[in-house]
Amino acid sequence: MDTKQTQQTYINYNRQALTNDQLKELYKAMLKPRSIEEKMLLLLRQGKVSKWFSGIGQEAIAAGVTMALQDDEYILPMHRNLGVFTTRKIPLLRLFAQWQGKALGFTKGRDRSFHFGTQEYKIIGMISHLGPQLGVADGIALAHKLRKEKKVTAVFTGEGATSEGDFHEALNIASVWDLPVLFCIENNGYGLSTPTSEQYKCEHLADRAKGYGMESHILDGNNVVEVFNTVKELTASMRENPRPVFLEFKTFRMRGHEEASGTKYVPNELMEHWAIKDPVNNFREYLLAEGILTEEEDQHYKLEFKAEINENLKKANAENAVEFDERNELNDVFQHFEYQDFEKGTETEEIRFIDAISQGLQQSMQKHENLVLMGQDIAEYGGVFKITQGFVEEFGRDRVRNTPICESGILETAMGLSINGMKAMVEMQFGDFVTSGFNPLVNYLAKVHYRWGQQADVVIRMPCGGGLGAGPFHSQTNEAWFTKTPGLKVVYPAFPMDAKGLLNTAFNDPNPVLFFEHKALYRSKRQEVPKNYYTIPFGKAALLKEGKQVSIISFGASVHWALEILENNPEIDADLLDLRSLQPLDKEAIFDSVKKTGKVIILQEDSLFGGIASDISALISEACFEFLDAPVRRVGSLDTPVPFSAALEEGYLPKKRFEAQLLDLIKY
Repeated sequence: MDTKQTQQTYINYNRQALTNDQLKELYKAMLKPRSIEEKMLLLLRQGKVSKWFSGIGQEAIAAGVTMALQDDEYILPMHRNLGVFTTRKIPLLRLFAQWQGKALGFTKGRDRSFHFGTQEYKIIGMISHLGPQLGVADGIALAHKLRKEKKVTAVFTGEGATSEGDFHEALNIASVWDLPVLFCIENNGYGLSTPTSEQYKCEHLADRAKGYGMESHILDGNNVVEVFNTVKELTASMRENPRPVFLEFKTFRMRGHEEASGTKYVPNELMEHWAIKDPVNNFREYLLAEGILTEEEDQHYKLEFKAEINENLKKANAENAVEFDERNELNDVFQHFEYQDFEKGTETEEIRFIDAISQGLQQSMQKHENLVLMGQDIAEYGGVFKITQGFVEEFGRDRVRNTPICESGILETAMGLSINGMKAMVEMQFGDFVTSGFNPLVNYLAKVHYRWGQQADVVIRMPCGGGLGAGPFHSQTNEAWFTKTPGLKVVYPAFPMDAKGLLNTAFNDPNPVLFFEHKALYRSKRQEVPKNYYTIPFGKAALLKEGKQVSIISFGASVHWALEILENNPEIDADLLDLRSLQPLDKEAIFDSVKKTGKVIILQEDSLFGGIASDISALISEACFEFLDAPVRRVGSLDTPVPFSAALEEGYLPKKRFEAQLLDLIKY
């Protein structure tokens, strides 16, 4: 560092081969978000802005990383990375409209701040649960790698979020699969008010990368030249030699976690230490001292940004507030799906339920070359149920991928694949294990289209159900967790023919689909199934038996219990309706049957309270009350966990209680 620079700055800038124009562009890339933030803080004090998450003091990271990447490479920023958005030249009008909940924003007023994505600018914003975006970056990078595209994906998080399990899962996946992900950790000293001494024990977060066999670097996050040059060099290498790289940026935020929280918890000496290392002020002084920037140019930049900010704020303020339209809100929960009917062929074969699932997977893989299967032990081993046996030989390990045991990270990876133009299937080894991936499923995949129009083209296969003595953690049928969540489709076939056709439809549908497969049906139920590729629409129940005495409504394995009981009681003249899909639900078929018979009993395997039967019962009461000749009956398993021993499980399941309730209802 020369003498002149020492007198002017507290940061050592090594420009290397950067031209004067490049240095000035780096300065402008920091100055613009700083100018916007200063305006936002003013508006906040005036009561014209309700909330603000400040990145003042951290601009060098967002600006340096973004400028070092190619324009068509994805970036997944956080709420302090305004510089990512401005450096990618997102129009300020749209940003301001987003922050104010106006229609011109990216989420139509449905989400705030930087909780949005934009394919146009290759930016994928965060959700409030910070960890999942790290795994999403894995999926985006995986899609590039599978297509042999030399691209890098950059994802940001703070030091606080490195305590989340998603962080570790994402690093492990990226490392095992050699994914070109640049993990950018902004270590600003505090997670809200919690200092790093209470977040982690290691000296540097970068040390954690060693545990994943991952390259890591520690950078001065306030030195925009170091950030730019290092990231430029690393990403050039990562494109040629795909691998993840961990970057820890040492920095500091000079404002509170958000403005209302303040900074009283920060010692004064620490604030003073970082204040003199301000990335914008130091770089300005360096450029002036080196004769690269003049005072006149600097003033011109500031006035230019000020005018742009004020003009677009005025336009955003003039925009009308978003108006509620119920139809628009409901229509935007799911990506529009135009069902295409592929007819059943005449050539059939008698196969088991499990074989029908395998055929559907195989034929969908043949149809969709961008479909990737992921799950524990699904490659050479063929999965614990052998459904994907032989798939590696036909489709290769790129498309049939064994995963580490990390359901959350793999669901996030599936979301990233969808963002980057792929389709994904995730096999839960047992449906019970979805709990380990609950957050990304219900908070990311389910909400992403409603929030900013991004499809989540993901199918989650859910081997489920009791009756096999598998105990509390391998026997649940937990569909009600997901029918409650807007944005998820839930399918639950009972027969091999339906299983194959509905699974094919699931892969055609661009929305997230939970596909429940009852394990007790896998090898016990056989049926003549068309050999060809065919589809069955969602939301269309199957009327298995027709009668006038009572309506039986069910799905999954309990359909077969109902069939058995009807065979044992031939005097019962019943409609038996197999729902097949629970979201969407065939309300019309339900209501038609109930209006015809006047009596209805709903059978589910799940515990009774809070199950799908309760909602169906309520719908019937609201829509068919005047047609009812008896109260609606619901039958389900006991409100206990699923027990292990045969006697206890038999008592838990509702089969015997259903027969008694059915006979009692007929007598009513």
